[in-house]
Amino acid sequence: MSEQTTTESLLRRDRMIVIAGLALITAIAWWWVLAGAGTGMSTLGMTTWRFPPPIHKTMMMGWSFGYAVIMFFMWWIMMIAMMTPSATPMILLYARVHRHAHKDKPDSSVAPTFSFALGYLIAWAAFSLVATLMQWGLEWAGLLHAMKMWSVSPLFSGSLLVVAGLYQLSPLKNVCLDHCRSPIHFLSQEFRPGPLGALRMGWKHGLFCIGCCWFLMALLFAGGIMNLVWIAGLAIFVLVEKVAPAGQWIARGAGAMMIAAGAWVLWQYGMGASA
Repeated sequence: MSEQTTTESLLRRDRMIVIAGLALITAIAWWWVLAGAGTGMSTLGMTTWRFPPPIHKTMMMGWSFGYAVIMFFMWWIMMIAMMTPSATPMILLYARVHRHAHKDKPDSSVAPTFSFALGYLIAWAAFSLVATLMQWGLEWAGLLHAMKMWSVSPLFSGSLLVVAGLYQLSPLKNVCLDHCRSPIHFLSQEFRPGPLGALRMGWKHGLFCIGCCWFLMALLFAGGIMNLVWIAGLAIFVLVEKVAPAGQWIARGAGAMMIAAGAWVLWQYGMGASA
């Protein structure tokens, strides 16, 4: 009984340390996003409830290496703010499994748990690098406003919504979402001891999470990369589809709505073009 009580006490301590650490990371990331993410621009000035967003004339801005670095960190820290809450159940479960594996070592640290979290965030750093390159390409093509960071092409916005909706209904989306919703299966198959093993596990889990959410994150190109309405909305939706009891059906229902919304935008564009 005493050993069980000690283990439960250690589990509660580890859980509180991990929750506090993740909450701090998330809070700092959200503060950075709200402060403009290092762009020097007002986040509120890049936020709108309208969709499609207001169309402004734009021109291609030359990207320096320094500006590209700022854009990369803008994406990565934004992904940390948006995705850490939905990854928290998996991270907490890993912390519990790690503690049970080392219950005979009361001084076992929570460092591997944070290594797991780091591996997860490194995977999103890789996604952020690709997103930064896509942003540059879309600006170069004249599809993205250089300052507002949202689509200036209803054709592009509508098409992106339709494709994102179709992906929500695809088998690959279902496989990745099932993985994110079943952390016990992942840990039973992939558990590796030590900080390095935890880092690799976090990276692999992050790749599944990217497979689940990458088209949702791509919708930021349509609604506004720094549009707080879309950032918060997508973050909440990702959390709901991963933890809600009917998450799979919510994901599919949202996919159907995206297809319908995209078709409406394209129809409006077609009507305007033919007028």
